[in-house]
Amino acid sequence: MNGVYPLPPAQLRGAGLTSQRARDQLAAVLRESGIADPHVIDVMRNLPRHHFIDQALHARAYENTALPIGHGQTISQPWVVARMTEALLEFGMPQRVLEIGTGSGYQAAVLAALVPEVFTVERIEELLRQARRRFRQLGLVNLRSRHDDGKLGWPDQAPFDGIIMTAAGDTVPSRILDQLSPAGVLVAPVGSPSRQTLIRMRGDGHGDFALEELGAVSFVPLLGGIG
Repeated sequence: MNGVYPLPPAQLRGAGLTSQRARDQLAAVLRESGIADPHVIDVMRNLPRHHFIDQALHARAYENTALPIGHGQTISQPWVVARMTEALLEFGMPQRVLEIGTGSGYQAAVLAALVPEVFTVERIEELLRQARRRFRQLGLVNLRSRHDDGKLGWPDQAPFDGIIMTAAGDTVPSRILDQLSPAGVLVAPVGSPSRQTLIRMRGDGHGDFALEELGAVSFVPLLGGIG
């Protein structure tokens, strides 16, 4: 495990509603709402979430809510980011993780503080451009990104020990599941826009995957193509 997220550069640490105190309060909310992994909580306590949203929304950065990031997309609710990350790591530390749907880059940055290698795919070029700039400013050197159709995954880097999807389809695309190692873990929202469930699929090492439902969630839809 990479350990606790390093303190961000001074220019990103924030003040007032974006200060370390605000991040500490968010960490307390996560603990109170059932997040148990101390490493996940520590990463999110130190990661400057306001760095991943428009300045006009900085005052709301450490609320436990999803926020718009443009192009019809959102930065996920912090509790959801923490729960998905915790679910991915529960059975052991994956060495290589694929994220489908970079968005703002927040989930990928959380993962990059915890696992050795992170690969993230985004279909909307402008969102990926902004996310890459944030990754550089935070000095994330173990994170690789790609502009492509997320439904295709990243086949030339497969297999992955862990996969996280940050958009919901009716099912997990077979092309994505095929890129998960036989003993890997996948965490994803599935279902219709009106009823989505967070699921975890865990491989037994021999080609079979056990499915577990983790609760109701709400995500943007999983779309194909690039933009």
